[in-house]
Amino acid sequence: MTIDLELTPKQKRPAGERCCEPVVYPDVDREQAIRLAEVAKALGDPIRLQLVDVLRRHAGKVCVCELVPLFDVSQPTLSHHLKKLRDAGLVDSERRGLWAYYYVLPHALGELGAWLR
Repeated sequence: MTIDLELTPKQKRPAGERCCEPVVYPDVDREQAIRLAEVAKALGDPIRLQLVDVLRRHAGKVCVCELVPLFDVSQPTLSHHLKKLRDAGLVDSERRGLWAYYYVLPHALGELGAWLR
């Protein structure tokens, strides 16, 4: 048994015209989305994620000399990762002589946590 179907060509709608009404709209405005994307990008590297975890769990400021032995990368590479986290506004640092002491910025993690909840 065969059934003949006649297919009608799909009508093209003009560019930009909606095919239907959205049922859900984003709660995140454009600026917040850009900010959260920067944070997510910074945390997208396993070493950076672990760095934030160490700094988050530490009560105070951590010297970079304490962080280097935790990772299988050179000190300049670790400093590069810390700079990326600083640029994203997740951590900050304080200079004491030759050493830099890093700490997490709680409000930055709070923003991300609030959005994820």
